[in-house]
Amino acid sequence: MTDTKYQYIDGEWIEGESDETMTVRDPAAPDDPVISFPQADRAQAKAAVEAADAASDEWAATTPDERDTILYDVADRIEDNLDELAATLTREEGKPISSSRAEVSRAAELFRYIASYARTATGDTVPSSDPETFTYTFREPLGTVALVTPWNFPIATPSWKLATALATGNTVVFKPSSETPMIAKRLVELIEAAGLPDGVLNLVVGSGSTVGDEVTTNERIDGISFTGSTGTGQHIAESVADRGIPVQTEMGGKNPLVVMPDADLDAAADAAVAGAFGLTGQACTATSRLIVHEDVADEVTEAVVERAESLSIGPGMDDPDMGPAVSADQDETNFEYVDVAADDGATLLTGGSRPEDIDSGYFIEPTVFGDVESEMQIAQEEVFGPVLSVMEVGDFTEAVAVANDVAFGLSASIFTSDMAAARQFTEQVEAGVIKVNGTTTGSQIQMPFGGMKASSSEQAKEMGQRAYEFYTHEKVVYRTDP
Repeated sequence: MTDTKYQYIDGEWIEGESDETMTVRDPAAPDDPVISFPQADRAQAKAAVEAADAASDEWAATTPDERDTILYDVADRIEDNLDELAATLTREEGKPISSSRAEVSRAAELFRYIASYARTATGDTVPSSDPETFTYTFREPLGTVALVTPWNFPIATPSWKLATALATGNTVVFKPSSETPMIAKRLVELIEAAGLPDGVLNLVVGSGSTVGDEVTTNERIDGISFTGSTGTGQHIAESVADRGIPVQTEMGGKNPLVVMPDADLDAAADAAVAGAFGLTGQACTATSRLIVHEDVADEVTEAVVERAESLSIGPGMDDPDMGPAVSADQDETNFEYVDVAADDGATLLTGGSRPEDIDSGYFIEPTVFGDVESEMQIAQEEVFGPVLSVMEVGDFTEAVAVANDVAFGLSASIFTSDMAAARQFTEQVEAGVIKVNGTTTGSQIQMPFGGMKASSSEQAKEMGQRAYEFYTHEKVVYRTDP
């Protein structure tokens, strides 16, 4: 690939003007760079914001059918290019090609579903206490929004943000992760081809400290939606707090899966392995803590270890069960936590090493630790890799207490046949997404998504009706006719 124009500003593809170069590497073969190109600088990020701001009034005035026609067309174009997009995604992010195809399909589904927001957006007619006054509400777009997205779902997450922002009449400055710029560029190219007017969507690829800082702190930005690390999300929220603009942050997780003695233990083991090691554990909703009742702890742990050891590992294009970590930094983090867990007294039950039959790439075996206590780092901090901690508890009350004993509160699951206990769990566990007899991972596009505590700003959810509300102002009208 020789194209080095990765900045899309006011309808034009241009090269970055920073002195810094961005290099994309295949996580399965990092010694051979895929592409290098100059990053955007702060001035280009500012120009992107100005272009979006200039296009704001005209785009907000478009009719709902104009907006949803474009978004439906984007969905069709994504589907038409599914294989190529999936290969691009796998090449730079590393996930198995079947997972990439599923993510690309989901992106198309998101654009098609969210397109309907343009036509179905409604307010409320509320009875007035004054018979001469008509009272109602309606919604209008925020204006210009900054969308900052992560590398682990590099087409799905941008899609649900972009589609919702555009459907509700906002203009956009889009900053993707530096790890996955190629799939971001392709997505913007497809949106451009669908006929989006110049300036409505702008893409800037560059460092968080310059490009990211400009697009989130620029005073022309009317709202921010961020998905990524807790530290960065909290910094963004704090940096614009005095402006009072809407900020949506979805951040880390330390997600528990609880197994009670009356559970379907095979199903629980399957869910734990899928949640912990699917996508190489690189999901904010990944299962990182397996909290098991002591009566069935040995049986469940043995089943999880056996399943983990049976998983295939390899380059994403070979479609293994588990691919590489995304980068050298994440690779290093994975092995650092293996050492930290052992130093803290946890017992390595399986994994923790590089696969012997793979010569290069950022690979680690599916890793399971036993004898994990709640105060250990491995039980408290997000690894974002395929490392699972098994924690034994004596009863339901202790299971909930251990599940809640972290700073995060994104996703949680319980396996039990006691529906009264399941209801108690949904009420007592501190998580924004709760599953009963299901994996901690996965969400449906019509349902709100978001966490609690350090996992989210808790101002607004993503997806579903709550996302529509985030990207719009609600106006209240009292109309008394003369």
